[in-house]
Formats: sequence, structure tokens, C-alpha cells
Amino acid sequence: MTTVVIPNYNGLVYLKDCLEALEQQTYKDFEILVVDNGSTDGSIEYVANYYKSIRLIALDKNYGFTGAVNRGIKATDNEFVVLLNNDTIPAVDWLEALVKCIVSHADAFSCCSKMMQVQDENIIDDAGDGYTVFGWAYKGYDGASAEKANKTRAITSCCAGAAIYRRSIFNQIGYLNDDFFAYLEDVDLSLRAMRAGYKHYFCHDALLTHIGSATSGSKYNDFKVRISARNSVWVYQMNIAKWLKVINSLPYILGISVKFFAFKRWGFGNAYLAGIREGFKNKPSREYCQQIQGSISVRTDWFLYLSMWKDTFAYIKMKMEMKRIFGGYQK
Repeated sequence: MTTVVIPNYNGLVYLKDCLEALEQQTYKDFEILVVDNGSTDGSIEYVANYYKSIRLIALDKNYGFTGAVNRGIKATDNEFVVLLNNDTIPAVDWLEALVKCIVSHADAFSCCSKMMQVQDENIIDDAGDGYTVFGWAYKGYDGASAEKANKTRAITSCCAGAAIYRRSIFNQIGYLNDDFFAYLEDVDLSLRAMRAGYKHYFCHDALLTHIGSATSGSKYNDFKVRISARNSVWVYQMNIAKWLKVINSLPYILGISVKFFAFKRWGFGNAYLAGIREGFKNKPSREYCQQIQGSISVRTDWFLYLSMWKDTFAYIKMKMEMKRIFGGYQK
């Protein structure tokens, strides 16, 4: 059996379409668990009154994406856990495709969906995430036409907005890091799993549409830029071995510099610098990493670093094809 965990914070306007789409799924062996982050827009009452079969966890305040989904994961003992954003509308066979994908890949910790833009369902929003030597994470094929991502493949990271996970592996590598609150927490989790020897896959036939930035309100704002910048430092500091940081110091410094000047041009330079400073000054909890130290080796770290270079070239190719110079992991 599978549990679909939907974190929600004042997302009543999106919940109806998402929940109705889940009711139409061809795969039936699943339950829905909505974890609400202290909403004040009637979300809790709506779910409680109109969806009696849905499990509901109503939290006392906003614990962020990480806090909500961690509580959801811990509240189930089913074999598979699906994390799903409330601003998505899954196709009828979406969940069936995800379950088939992870079952067919015994080495997989997670498999992610083919997320399409709600404004144009022929344009990709996310088709598996990458992580570059610049310390940037990015959405695969973001803005490209649907046919660009038409096969299942191994990837570096799964977007937790629509992905399936083997629940038992959380016990080994830890949960999403609560200190992240939101943004890049899924990249941190994915890199941690890779260092423990697990893989991630993009499932091309697990289709859904995604509005994007529904909770944060906009693609860029001071809060989102600052938190994303802070978390980007944490992802790098916690998952890249010390000796690799030395080797990769120049690309990493270049990555921070390029992003700063880009955000400065867009009016968010101060927010970006504040996040970078906070990331280096304040360290997140390391209890998650400590659980997997025994399985980390020079070989796994080299494999991760080679994957970063592969993703770097893929990112550059993608941007050149789309005639964009700059972009990043902004949900």
C-alpha cells in the first residue's frame, strides 16, 4: 500500500482540483494524508467536511514543507510514501506509473514525476533535478517541450513536489532536514541517499501539471531568495566531502558570484547575500548525516562528484538550447 502525503498551508484554492484528481486514479491501493501547517483559509474544515476518508493532521503553526512532510512520513508504515504538492493536478494513471517505476528499480530510493506547466501542458516544469559543480541545483528540461524528456532515466535528485520514496530507507538515511524549512531540502535528501548507495529515477509517464510557487506567492521574493541561498550553502557543506571542496573551490566560488550579480540585477542582491552569510554562519542539524557515515566511501564521493560534472554539462547544454544564460532551482 502507498500513502500520498500532501503538505498544505493556506492552499484551499488548490486542494479541490488536486484531491479530485487523486480520486480518479487508476491505481487504488493508496491512502491520502493531508498535513496542514496551521492554515487559516478554511483548508482544515474543507478536508474534514468533504473528504471523510482522508487522514488529516492539523498542526498548530507553519512548520514549513519539511516539518509537514516529515510528520506525514512518520505517520505511516506503508511500503511507499508519495510526497505531493497541493498545487498539482495528476493525470489519472500518474500514481500507477510512479509505483511501477519504483517497483521495477530495486536500487531506487525515489522516483519523480514529469511535471508540466499548468499554463501550457506541452511545456515541462520539471523532469528530474540536477546538481552542478557551481553549487546550483536545477530543474531538468525546465521550459522545454514535452518530447525532450520522453524516457525513464537515472537522475541526481527527485523534486519532492511529486515523487515516490521507499519509506524504510528513511530509517537509514534520515528524513528531510527540518532546519531547511523549504527549498532544496529534496536535493539534500537525494544527495544523502546517493552517498548511501541508492539511486533516483525520472519516470517519464508519471504526468501531472504544476502551478509552482503557490505557497510562497511568487517565483522570486526576498524570503524565498534568502532561504534558497542559505539552503544552497547547507546542501554543499553537508554533502560534499572536505577534500572535494578543495578540488572544487573555484567552480563553487564562481557559482556564488554569478548568482549574486544575477539576483542583484533583479533587485534581490541583499537577500541573496544575507542567505549566503546565514548559511556559512549557522549550521543545520547533522544528525541526518551521522546516520550514514558508515556507508560513505571515497568511491561514493567520487561518483557524486562525477555526477555533478555530468549535470553541469547537461545544464549548460540545456541553457544554450533554450538561449538562457542564467537559471536556478526556484520552485
